[in-house]
Amino acid sequence: MMQRRASGLLLHPTSLPGPFGLGSLGSEAYRFVDFLRAAGQTVWQILPLSPTGYGDSPYSAYSAFAGNSLLISLERLVEAGDLAAADLAGIALPEGVADYAFAHACKGLLLPKAAAAFAAGGETRRRNDFARFCSEQAFWLEDYTLFRALHQHFAGTPWTRWPEALRRREAAALDDWRRRLDGVMAVERYGQFIFFEQWFALKTYANSQGVRFLGDMPIFVAFDSAEVWTRPELFHLDAAGEPTVVAGVPPDYFSATGQRWGNPLYRWERMAADNFSWWRERLRWALVQTDLVRIDHFRGFAACWAIPATEPTAENGVWWPVPGGDLFAALTAALGPLPLVAEDLGVITPDVEALRASLGYPGMKVLQFAFGSGADNPHLPHNLQRDAVIYSGTHDNDTVHNWWRSQTPALKAEVRSYLGSSGREIGWELIRLASSSVAGLCIFPLQDLLDPAGTGRLNLPGVAAGNWRWRYRPDALSVERAERLRRVTTIYGRC
Repeated sequence: MMQRRASGLLLHPTSLPGPFGLGSLGSEAYRFVDFLRAAGQTVWQILPLSPTGYGDSPYSAYSAFAGNSLLISLERLVEAGDLAAADLAGIALPEGVADYAFAHACKGLLLPKAAAAFAAGGETRRRNDFARFCSEQAFWLEDYTLFRALHQHFAGTPWTRWPEALRRREAAALDDWRRRLDGVMAVERYGQFIFFEQWFALKTYANSQGVRFLGDMPIFVAFDSAEVWTRPELFHLDAAGEPTVVAGVPPDYFSATGQRWGNPLYRWERMAADNFSWWRERLRWALVQTDLVRIDHFRGFAACWAIPATEPTAENGVWWPVPGGDLFAALTAALGPLPLVAEDLGVITPDVEALRASLGYPGMKVLQFAFGSGADNPHLPHNLQRDAVIYSGTHDNDTVHNWWRSQTPALKAEVRSYLGSSGREIGWELIRLASSSVAGLCIFPLQDLLDPAGTGRLNLPGVAAGNWRWRYRPDALSVERAERLRRVTTIYGRC
């Protein structure tokens, strides 16, 4: 996957600064690329870019193909001529944690206005780009825009509570509602065009600066999503469309009762019947959007934890086998060598390791998991292989500063002994430790570079509310931090 040693930072665009409730694909995103280049980093890892649903989680999205229109930069719409500067006057929010409700309100007010202006007088080149986008992406775009328009019309209720003719996708009902909701669908279509217009402009700039994007593909899709509504035969659903079994993981490091994610499980035999065409289209589109892709919950391609939908926790599930070898053979045959990272954390069994090894995908190691269980711990740097991707922590971990504060004196003594230092600057010391390892790629959440004050935690697994809100301060990307990270990166041959 990596031709040479490299390192990068993990930061989802929602965590960028900005005046409209969330980070966006505007000037602060370009400034972050400049910081990465100055710091000698060549990878920007993000979380899924999909439109967030329940709990504002990027892992619970309304679509596996669409982009999150909340990330659209309103200032860039002014530059493009779709909005006037006066449209943005007086609606900015002070910097702080992510405010999804505010972002929804801003985009809900201004995107229809921008869409109308674009339809009435957009420049010829962009109108041609829009027509091409709608044609090329029609295989998911039209179902998605109708799904979102219906979702709005029925006040956010899940698709299983819509009128029966819509639940069953009867052709006459779909045609009728497309006519009724044509204006709303047009705005949704425009929003998707603008998201990808801005995203690909940012990617082009990042690539020109030597920075590649490492994207993130969740293994499962949300129940209340365009894909489950459109292709119910691919999922374990009952006659009413409700899931019969749902996804999750058994009790582990993160939760004593496991994690009940609630995603419907795939009918793999149906997917295999057409040589996994849905997966081929999904991964093809993901690899257009980013340069590398992290496959979330890779162990689910060997076996998945199937929880009866009636169970309130993940404790009473069973492992179901999954034809991961056949799937990735089909994907490789269709798309060529795949630049993938396997997220192989959690309950990992020999069949999972055998699948990853047979495919040659790098796995993940995390320094926060490396201590407290002896010298054979697979996350310790002296046990790594070159094809590993090592992290100080992930989006599911606390920051290294808060992790450190929560440890026992005995574990702190073990870490200090391994580091050969006092642990006084634990963030930078773990960055140095990861950088010095044999792993081909190391990734650090931006929080681990910053001052230890405040939590900075992005997600607490198993807790639905209060996640995905952290944003860094506009003054956090200092020249001093960039220079310090570049020195470490240079010393260990990753610059």
